[in-house]
Amino acid sequence: MAYEHVFHRRVEFCETDMAGIVHFSNFYRYMEQAEHEFYRALGLSLMIHEPDGATVSWPRVSASCSFKSPAYYNDILTIRLRVERRGVKSLTYRFDLHRDEPDGSSTWIAMGQMKTVCCRFRPGKPLESIEIASPFSESIEEAPAEVTRGTA
Repeated sequence: MAYEHVFHRRVEFCETDMAGIVHFSNFYRYMEQAEHEFYRALGLSLMIHEPDGATVSWPRVSASCSFKSPAYYNDILTIRLRVERRGVKSLTYRFDLHRDEPDGSSTWIAMGQMKTVCCRFRPGKPLESIEIASPFSESIEEAPAEVTRGTA
């Protein structure tokens, strides 16, 4: 069972303004990319297609991001995802984004949070929230309290 994943990515020029500073909207993409990599590391996909044509997936219920320091073109960001809460039907993630500096220190760039709900999509029917489906329920756990209380 896993509750944490670390993902590294380089800031591309197309993600920045002309001063080379990352546009705020890209931090939501970085968080989502970290989530996808978390699932891949567990051998899972964000979407499961069922034999009857239904799809199980994870729509977002809420997302937020607090910015601490700018990120720049060509920075390599470390994005740490933690499962802060595992409910019956939902997962709440915390994301900490850092940049490693040449002197060995680390700069805290941003902190985000995203809540997702396990849902089943059936063609022609309304979206249905469901209990966390297998194999997600066997692979993902909530971080221990001492981990979630820790600082970035």
